[in-house]
Amino acid sequence: MRRTEHILLWNFMMAAVVTLTPPTLKSNSQSGSGLRSDCAGNLMRLSLDTALAVGNQLEVEAINGTQLVALTPSLAAQCGYSMESDPWGNTRIYTSLMGCYVDNKDDETFNVGLRLRMYSHENPSDVVSRDVTKTCRYTRWASREILCDRNYMEVSHHMAKPAEAKGQAKAETQINATPAESDGEQGIWKITFFTPDPVPMVLKEAIQAGYTAMTTTNRLVMRSPYDTAETYFEEVAGVPMVVLKVSAYYKAQDGLRTVNLAAACPTGGLLFTEEVISWYVPRRVTPLVDGNFKILEIFMGINGLRLDKSQMAARGYTLAATDFHIIVEIPVGSPDGYYKSHAPDYQYHITYSVEPMLEVLWRAEDTQDDTRYRILFPITTPLMPRLPHLKDDTVPQDRMFTLYLGTFLHDVELRNITFSTGVLTVEESTARGFSVQEHSFSNGSKSFFLQVPFDADVVLKHNPEPLVTSYFLPLVFGFLTLPEETPFAHLVDLQASLQDVVLPTLSGSCDQNAFYISVKYGSQGPSFQTLVGSRLLTPELMETYNFAENDTHFSLVMPNKAKDTVFELVTSDSLKARLDIVLWNSINNWMLADLYLSCSFPFRTTRCQPNGTMTSLALKVESVPNMDPSMLTLKDQSCKPVYSNDRLALFSFEVDSCGTTRMFFDNYMLYENEIGLYHNNKGAAYTSPVDPDYRHRIFCYYVVNDTQTVAFNSEPINKQPAAEIGSGQLMVQMRLAEDSSYDSFYQAEDYPVVKYLRQHLYFEVELMHSADAQLELILENCWATLHEDRTSLPSWDIIVDSCENRNDSYVTVFHPVTMDTRVAVPSHVKRFSMQMFTFTEDEEVLKDEIYVHCDAVVCYANGDADDSCRGQCVNPTGMKPYSQQGVKRAQRSTNSSNQRQISSGPILLSAQSNL
Repeated sequence: MRRTEHILLWNFMMAAVVTLTPPTLKSNSQSGSGLRSDCAGNLMRLSLDTALAVGNQLEVEAINGTQLVALTPSLAAQCGYSMESDPWGNTRIYTSLMGCYVDNKDDETFNVGLRLRMYSHENPSDVVSRDVTKTCRYTRWASREILCDRNYMEVSHHMAKPAEAKGQAKAETQINATPAESDGEQGIWKITFFTPDPVPMVLKEAIQAGYTAMTTTNRLVMRSPYDTAETYFEEVAGVPMVVLKVSAYYKAQDGLRTVNLAAACPTGGLLFTEEVISWYVPRRVTPLVDGNFKILEIFMGINGLRLDKSQMAARGYTLAATDFHIIVEIPVGSPDGYYKSHAPDYQYHITYSVEPMLEVLWRAEDTQDDTRYRILFPITTPLMPRLPHLKDDTVPQDRMFTLYLGTFLHDVELRNITFSTGVLTVEESTARGFSVQEHSFSNGSKSFFLQVPFDADVVLKHNPEPLVTSYFLPLVFGFLTLPEETPFAHLVDLQASLQDVVLPTLSGSCDQNAFYISVKYGSQGPSFQTLVGSRLLTPELMETYNFAENDTHFSLVMPNKAKDTVFELVTSDSLKARLDIVLWNSINNWMLADLYLSCSFPFRTTRCQPNGTMTSLALKVESVPNMDPSMLTLKDQSCKPVYSNDRLALFSFEVDSCGTTRMFFDNYMLYENEIGLYHNNKGAAYTSPVDPDYRHRIFCYYVVNDTQTVAFNSEPINKQPAAEIGSGQLMVQMRLAEDSSYDSFYQAEDYPVVKYLRQHLYFEVELMHSADAQLELILENCWATLHEDRTSLPSWDIIVDSCENRNDSYVTVFHPVTMDTRVAVPSHVKRFSMQMFTFTEDEEVLKDEIYVHCDAVVCYANGDADDSCRGQCVNPTGMKPYSQQGVKRAQRSTNSSNQRQISSGPILLSAQSNL
């Protein structure tokens, strides 16, 4: 579709580098050198093929006699030059024969000269120049000629000669006027633009506005880019058009004359289907036609050149006229255009571009003036999505994914493939053993081929059934469109299923002490969980059960009384135990294999000691699953197990206790008791209603002649049993609170804390990390110093022998501590307050900071209390002498293991007082 916006046509980048030699070319055809020039009606067309332009930046200059003029985009549109280039470097440059720098001889012979400068993209200093000249003859001028090119519109009108000058004209040669020149005494004087409102300009103003207005031997020419201010848009027969209307005043030999000029060029009128492009041009272009007219000729062309009917038929083109439109139909994909790949939003699309031409010649019935109307109209279809087609040729028995993906245009490159494990380039994929190929077709399209083995690590596996494996290959193909290198992606998911699973197997045996288990892996290796009894086989259990492993098997050795065995039957001399092993697929909740191994082992439940002590072990058997061994008792229900857990209970008792009965026969003495579950005092049984009664009779036989007497002696207990004092570390901390609420405390980063003289200081001392309510924290002594060293002088007593210093006029105050959300044990916390002071000597402040130190004692509340552990200030000492200021009291003893020393500071005296 035509674009009316400002287009940069003259500098473009190509894709590869070709070394060129710079001959000067003047022949009419240079096809062998990559250049080809043609005369196409009122245009000269210069074509550069890919081999010449690729890899270079092209600049075009007009040859103006002995001068070279660089054709910038704006100057090109003003002077009648245009250029079209496809993405691969095929380029066409069009020059109007009425262009600014064309050598014009009597409006019949036109010499066009261009210099092409090609700068290497890799080495900009490497410049290759080519001069191209072309002579075109064009004599079929209509009274009015209108040209619509891609970046400008041009109208030229025949200038009538005075009657007296007929036959006197002679041949003239001139260079068509440049935008900066005037037309001299007989040139254009003024131009009035109709927008449609009249806008008058002198020639110089029009040139400055981007227009070209000039006269040749026989014609007056007006040219305008599409985006100038004095052009306007108008819809004609439903087709949007940009319109230029002017009246040009020029000086002729017989005086001042006026010519009305108009040009109208379509900017739309397209209909698209997947198969056909329909281009509609108004049959009657009302800005150009006032009265009746007759169409004399209609031609269709491609790339500026006419096509005859046979050429149109071979390509499938049609040209038709209705009452309102001239219609050109072009099949999408015709050989005169080209396809291009695009990737908006990372999705694959294509467009088709072609440049048709329409040429119409009509004659006005009133004036008999002819108008040749010529339109060069580049068309690009809207983006057409092209979802790549996937052909899955996977044969599961071959254990290989095989796919074809396509088709794509020739300008698509496969850059990488994203597998489940990451992104691989095509080269990396090939190195991994995957087959990646590109298959090209005769029409220029291509497809891609990929093979990936089932056993590759990029393939995901899942078992929908125990014996079936489903293989998944998720892929993201990463493509680039060339030459822009715009990325897009296509997702592919392949799946295949195969009955190829070999399940693992279990086997086991026993000796007199242990179970021996062997597991043989299946085709999927150790991809299962092992349940030993009711527990998952963890690394800790592996270590406990002597786990051993190789590539094909693993084994376990489990003691017969291991926690994960089940006791089936207990007799006086044997134990029947069972081990349950299950191999479990936790993802699908499948049991892959199981083994229930039951064995009998030698076992004694009761031992009879020579000193008259019986020990017996009661085991929880499978038939009584809800039994709690700790609830078992002997006949005397006060005799409970000396040890029990969830699987057994151990009893140890004297044969003359716990309801043990004694019988004599022959030379033996038999002691008998019973382990069982008995009703509690509320009549409820310890077992569930469905459980059988548990009764386990135990016996000891003693030979009467060998019985030994054991004497017992008891002493009265004077004190309650007490725990032996152990050795450990207790932590005590002292903190300075922000106020009397003791809710907030100064942190380490807040020190030194600044306080006013006599401002209250609130201290809290706490025993940390202990929940023992039998412990109590006592503040034995507290004092202040000038320096951080707790033994430094001078110092001042704050708490003495666990009481406030009563020799201080500002007495220290103890604050009660109660249980709250922060204080769990009040006896572990002591709080006191004092007033801020400073040390002086001869009424001079020695230093404006103090440190506070304390000795704390941790006492056992129910123990034998020494003086320091009788409580905080239980026996106040009253007034007693104290050391003079500046003299330290005697050194305290700190060798007690329950004494702690803590300090706080520095606390700075503020220079201002709040009193």
